[in-house]
Amino acid sequence: VLGTRPGGDAGVAWTATDSVGWAIMMALDLGGNMGNEFTRLSALQVLDTDALWQLLPPYPGERPVATADLARLYADLGVYRAPSTQSQAPAEALPHPKGNLLTAAFQSDLAAWANDFSNNLGTVDGKGSNNWVIAGERTVSGKPLLANDPHLSLSAPAIWYFARLKAPGLDVAGASVPGLPFILLGRTRHVAWGFTNTAPDVQDLYLERIDPANPARYQTPDGWADFSTRQETIRVKGQPDVLHTVRHTRHGPVMSDAQASHQALIDTSRYVLALRWTALDTDNRAVMAGVRSNRAQSVAELIAAYDDFHAPMQNVVMADTSGRVAFKATGRVPLRHPDNDIMGVAPSPGWDARYDWQGWLPYADTPEVDHDTISAAGWLATANQRIHSADYSHFITQDWEIPYRKDRIDTLLATQERHDLDSQRVIHADVVSESARMLLPHLLGAPISHPLGEQAQSALAAFNGELRAGSAGALIFAVWTDEFTRGVIGGRLGEERLMAMYGRRVFRPAIEGILSRNDTDWCGAAGCAVPAGQALDRALTRIAAWQGQHVSAWNWGQAHPALSAHKPFSNVGALAKVFDVRVPTGGDRFTVNMGHFHADHAKEPFANRHGPSLRALYDLSDLENSRFIYQTGQSGLVFSERYRDMSTEWAAVQYRPLRLDPPAFKYRATIRP
Repeated sequence: VLGTRPGGDAGVAWTATDSVGWAIMMALDLGGNMGNEFTRLSALQVLDTDALWQLLPPYPGERPVATADLARLYADLGVYRAPSTQSQAPAEALPHPKGNLLTAAFQSDLAAWANDFSNNLGTVDGKGSNNWVIAGERTVSGKPLLANDPHLSLSAPAIWYFARLKAPGLDVAGASVPGLPFILLGRTRHVAWGFTNTAPDVQDLYLERIDPANPARYQTPDGWADFSTRQETIRVKGQPDVLHTVRHTRHGPVMSDAQASHQALIDTSRYVLALRWTALDTDNRAVMAGVRSNRAQSVAELIAAYDDFHAPMQNVVMADTSGRVAFKATGRVPLRHPDNDIMGVAPSPGWDARYDWQGWLPYADTPEVDHDTISAAGWLATANQRIHSADYSHFITQDWEIPYRKDRIDTLLATQERHDLDSQRVIHADVVSESARMLLPHLLGAPISHPLGEQAQSALAAFNGELRAGSAGALIFAVWTDEFTRGVIGGRLGEERLMAMYGRRVFRPAIEGILSRNDTDWCGAAGCAVPAGQALDRALTRIAAWQGQHVSAWNWGQAHPALSAHKPFSNVGALAKVFDVRVPTGGDRFTVNMGHFHADHAKEPFANRHGPSLRALYDLSDLENSRFIYQTGQSGLVFSERYRDMSTEWAAVQYRPLRLDPPAFKYRATIRP
C-alpha cells in the first residue's frame, strides 16, 4: 500500500525503542480515563454537578470522589467556547497523493480512518476482560485451574500471535503481540497467568491557562512558563514530509492541539488541555517486566517479575504446578494530595499545585490476595470491578465497571463443588446479562401501540436475559435500550453532544438509575413509562426494516456479528468484504461472553466490535492440557487458509491445544545471532 519495505537499506529496521513505543500504544488502547474526564467536562456545559453524577454515577455503594462543584468551577473559569463559535471541524486531514480517482478515493478512506482514530483517543470505556483462578480445593484434579479472556477491539489480523519461545533459561508459550519480545499471556513449564484491565486513574487532563500577554506561555504555580516544543516528522506517500509541532507543559503533551473535539468545546484562546500519564514517563520498564515474567517458574517469581510493570496496570491471576495461587494488581498508580477535590475524574486547573501528583503507590501496597485467602474462598475472579475492599486506604479509580460479569462468574463457579476444564468452557460461553434482567420489567411494562406489538410481546415473554444469537427477544431488548438512551439522555444533553459521547461509551448505569427512580427530571413529568413505550415503538420499526415483519424470524446474531475489522481496509468499501472476518454471536457488554457494540455507527450499529480477543484455559495438574483460541487465525495474509480458520471455533467457544511439547511441529523458526 505504502510502497515501502521495512528494515535494511530499504527502510528503518525495528529497534528496542519501537517495542517500547508499541507497549505504550497498548497502554493507550486500554486507557479510557482521559476520555471519561473530557466527557464529564462536555456534559457539565449543560448539566449541573448533581445531574452529572446521575449521568455518570460512581461505583455502586460509593459516592463521587470529587467534592468540588465542577459545573460551577468551569463556569467561573470561563472554560467553554461561546456556543456561536463551537463547531465540529475535523482535524487536519492527511494530504492526498497524486494519482487516479481510485487511488484518491482509497486514500480518502484511509485519511478518514486516521482522523477518526485521532479524534477518538481515550473515548472507549469498558475496556475489560475476565479472569479467574480456582484453588485445588475446588477442582477435580486437586490442582488449580486458570481462565482468561481479555476483551479488546476485534481486528483482522488479530492483535495476538500464539507462539512458543525457547532459549537457554526460557521456555514459554502463549499469546504474543508482534513487536514485543515476550509472551504477554500464557504459561511456562510451571506457572500460568492471565490479565484483566485494572483501568486505574493514571491519565489526568489539566486545564492550562494561557498568558493573555504571550500565548507562548502558560500559568504554573510559580508564574508563567514557556511551552516546550518538539517536531514530529510524518512521512506521506507521494508527498513531502509533514512536520508537526507538539507542545508540552510541565504535565505533558497538549492534547487539545490534536483533538478537534477539544478545540470545539473549550476556549483555546484562554486554555489548552495537557495530559499527565504514567505510560509516558521515561522510566517505564513494562517491557523488561514482560521479559522477566517469561522466565518465572512459580507464583512468587511471577509477582517479583511484575515489580516494574508500569502501564497499563493489570489484574493478574496466577497459579503454579505446586498448587499455589495468587492475585496481584501490577502497575503504577499516582498518589494525590489530601486537598485535591477533583481527584482526576475531570480536568483540573494546571496552575494549582494541589492537583499535581505526589509520587507513586508502592508495589507492595497495590491490591493483592494471597494463596491462603483464595484457597479458603475456593476461587478469585476479576472482571474490571472494584478489586479492593471498601476500606482500602488508597485511591485507584472511580470508574470501575459495574460487577455484572464478575457476579455472574461467581454464581456459575458456585453451582458445583469441583471444576474441570469443561465447566470453565461453560462459563466462557455464558450470555446471561444480569443488567438485562434488571431492565426487563421496565421493557415488559412499557405501553406499546406498534402493529408488531403482539408478536413482540410474545418474543419478550420468552426472553429471560439470555442474549443468545438466535433470540428475537435479545434483539428487541438491545434496540430498545439504544432507543431509550437516545431519547432520554439525548433529550437532556442534546443530540450532537450525546453522539459525541455515545456508542463507544454507554450509559447503562444512568439508564438503570433513571428507570428505577422513575426520574421525571430525565423522563418528563409523565414518568418513564412514556419514553419507554416510545422507544419500543421506534425499536420495532427499526428491526422490521432490517429483518422483516415476522418477529419469530428475528435473531440477535444477525444484527450482532463479531466483526474483526481490518485496519485500515475495513474502511475501504471495495476491500472490506475480503479483509474483514465476521461470524454471528450472542452476548452484550454485560455478559461473561462479552460482545460490545458501538450503537453510534450508522452502518451495523449492533455489530460486536469489542469482545474476547482470545480465550485461554490452563490446567495446572497437566499444563500440556491447556487450551486457547482467538477470533481470526495465525496468518495476516488474507488468502492464507490460516487467516480466519479459528473464527467459527471461537464463536462456538471451542479451543485448540496450548502445548510446549506438541506431538510434532509442522514449522519451526530458529533465530541465530
